[in-house]
Amino acid sequence: MLPLIGLFIAVPILELYVIIEVGGLIGVLPTLVLLFAMSLLGATLLRHQGRGAWQRFNRALAERRFPGREVADGLLITVGGALLLTPGFITDAVGLLLLVPPSRAVARRLLQAWLARRFVVVGVSGMRDAPPRYGAGPSQASRPYDFDGTAEEIDPDDPQLPG
Repeated sequence: MLPLIGLFIAVPILELYVIIEVGGLIGVLPTLVLLFAMSLLGATLLRHQGRGAWQRFNRALAERRFPGREVADGLLITVGGALLLTPGFITDAVGLLLLVPPSRAVARRLLQAWLARRFVVVGVSGMRDAPPRYGAGPSQASRPYDFDGTAEEIDPDDPQLPG
């Protein structure tokens, strides 16, 4: 949490510094025009890349495959578009990198590597036609209750489950 707070403090200060320096080099009006043009470019790229990501997402669903790559692309496009709409040259550069497909692929791989370190992915294969198994050992192979839809109210005075 502390690095995120530091980022929210450091980035605006750096953005102001860069805007002031660029304004000193090319002037105030050209700097404002450049910032406005980058925001327009960001909105256009966001619309174009977002539409493409949405089409790829729908295509993946139609092909009955998990749309993990498409979801990651959509997330990166959204973040990139938001950064491009935010006034500032540093956020514009990062946002532009996230909206351009080759650099977005690199960012997606970095995101996947980061997520793989943080989460454990558990998969079950070959379970489509297998009978349900409730438990880990042979002594727990079958239980008399169903997890999906047989919930019953119990007496609040007798909190024990039926055996």
